[in-house]
Amino acid sequence: MADFDLITVEVAYALPHQQKIIELLVEPGTTALQAVERSGIVKIFPEIDITSARMGIFGQALGTKGLNPPDTYELHPGDRVEIYRPLKSDPKEARRKRAEKSKDEDASD
Repeated sequence: MADFDLITVEVAYALPHQQKIIELLVEPGTTALQAVERSGIVKIFPEIDITSARMGIFGQALGTKGLNPPDTYELHPGDRVEIYRPLKSDPKEARRKRAEKSKDEDASD
């Protein structure tokens, strides 16, 4: 396949104080998961488990809202595959705890 048949995509991962965006050329039909594997980002961030990590394209989570999951989502020119870190806490649980705390504080007034 000639170079002009390749498309440019990016793979991104970020920690609170460090981020990495890797640009690579891939064949049309390459999936998001394949691009992540080819990027070698796991060598930089070995804590990433690409088999279970959530991924998205420009903030849209793959496998939701009509988007295919990472292993079948075919990339388009200019796509940036974002690898998301696991949540430290469940947002619903955090809201519930804040509401309880607020209710307790109101009751003591």
